Formats: sequence, structure tokens, C-alpha cells
Amino acid sequence: MTDFETHFVTSHDGTRVGYRQLGQGPGIVLLHGSMESAQNHMQLASALADRFTVYLPDRRGRGMTGPYGDGYGIAREVEDLRAVLTATGARDVFGVSASGLVALQAAVSLPEIERVAVYEPALLVDGYDQGLVDWIDRFDREIGDGDVSAAMVTSMIGLKLGPAMLNYLPRWLLEGFTNLAMKSEDKSAGPDDVTMRKLAPTIGYEGRLIREMAGTLHTFQDLTTPVLLLGGSKGLEFLKPSLDALEQTLPNATRIEFAGLDHGGSSDVTKANAGGKPEVVAPELRRFFSAVRVER
Repeated sequence: MTDFETHFVTSHDGTRVGYRQLGQGPGIVLLHGSMESAQNHMQLASALADRFTVYLPDRRGRGMTGPYGDGYGIAREVEDLRAVLTATGARDVFGVSASGLVALQAAVSLPEIERVAVYEPALLVDGYDQGLVDWIDRFDREIGDGDVSAAMVTSMIGLKLGPAMLNYLPRWLLEGFTNLAMKSEDKSAGPDDVTMRKLAPTIGYEGRLIREMAGTLHTFQDLTTPVLLLGGSKGLEFLKPSLDALEQTLPNATRIEFAGLDHGGSSDVTKANAGGKPEVVAPELRRFFSAVRVER
């Protein structure tokens, strides 16, 4: 495990936000995605730490950071990020999936942000499949009933996170496999590990974030901040139109697709994310965040 420091900052609504810090040099904030916490981008952070000071916050409801609270939405996420930027002096941000939405919205709202990189941001563009957000109510009921494995299957099918064959397998079988995976992880997890079981309730909030930001592509058309759009050739199919649309809409965007990488390409290699290739993503982030800054 790479050595890191732990720090805390208070967000606008009083929520305590915890973050990891490692490396030296100009600051970058790495925001983790769904079913993740700060611990899931440590390999990427380590690959950048010889050139940058890297800050990895736990987003709300995870690890060192407080609960979602009333009125949760994109505004709260941006406030949390702003608190970290203010405390650290960092001006560059990386986000993945749902946190890619946070990074993009923050770039619109916060003039202090100088560069943004996003890996398969979960922005639903006009004409999106309504099923990508219709699963949230069922998920909430199942989580409320304590049926975590059922809720996870509901979100996995709703967000099309697996092969099409999942739609034809009986739910009891999928729930059984999911429950076994969680039990196996629970047995080997350390006291501070943020496990799938602990993360499961956060998926509903990610869904709300995606639903809130759906159809907002036009709000980024005047964003002059340099943006690096990243994705994998094996990434989520429903997000490829999003990357296409952002590339056409953003005035100052660069697009890179990594051959063979999937949606978890930037995240640490784990049992749950065997396709992680942070060592492939890191050089492009290094190049982008090291570029000479141009006045906007």
C-alpha cells in the first residue's frame, strides 16, 4: 500500500469530507466513481505522485466523508469539491462515470478550476433509454427492505452494467451470485476497507445524480476550460454517444479512446475490477495536466 496522509475539510453545509493526499507537485483532485471510494484510485494516484500532489476525496456516504444529507444533488457534490480545492490549492480535476458529471459541472460553476479530465462521464444525452433511470425506485425499496443483493442486481440491470445475457438469467441466480461475492469480500476485508456491501446504498444516490444531469449537454457549450475526454473501446455502450456529444459540444475538448479498456479502466485492479488499467490511463493524464497553461 502506498503511503498517504489523511486530511479533512468541512463542506458548505457542514458535512465533513475526508481525503487522502500523496505525491508532490501541482495538485490534482481525483474523484472516484460509483461503487468506489478513494481507495479505488490509489494505483492511478501512485502513478502520478512523482509529478503531482494527488488528492483523493471520499465522496458522500463513503469512508471518511459524512452522509448525503437533505437536498443531495449535483450542487452538494460541487460544494464538496470546492471545499477540497480551497483547502489544497489544487486547480485540476479528474472524474470518472458519475463523478465525471461532478467534474464537468464544477468546471462550469467554479472559475478556479483550470483543467478537467473525465473518464466515461455518465451524462445521458437527448433520446436516452428511460430504463437507465427507472430502476431507482425499485432499488430504494429493496435497500429499505435490507435486500442488498436484490438491489444491486436491480441497479446492474437498469444501468446495463453487464452483458445482455443478464436480462435472460433468473434474478434469484443473479442475486445468489451477488450475495456470495459480497460474503467473500466481507471475510477478507480490513476494518477500514469500503466493501461492496457498504457501498451498495450509494448506488441509488448515483442514479439520482445521473437523472438530475440527464439532458443537460447544452449547459456545457460555453465551457472554455480544457477538457480531456477519455473512454475505453470496451466501455459502457450507452455512454459512447455521451462522449461523442461532449466532443462536439465542448469548445476546448480533446478525445482519447483506449483500446481494450472497459468502464473501470482508470480504477485499481481488484477482484471486482479485473479490467483496471490505471498504468495505461496515467500517462495521458500526466501529459494533459503537465501541458503549459494558457490564459482563457
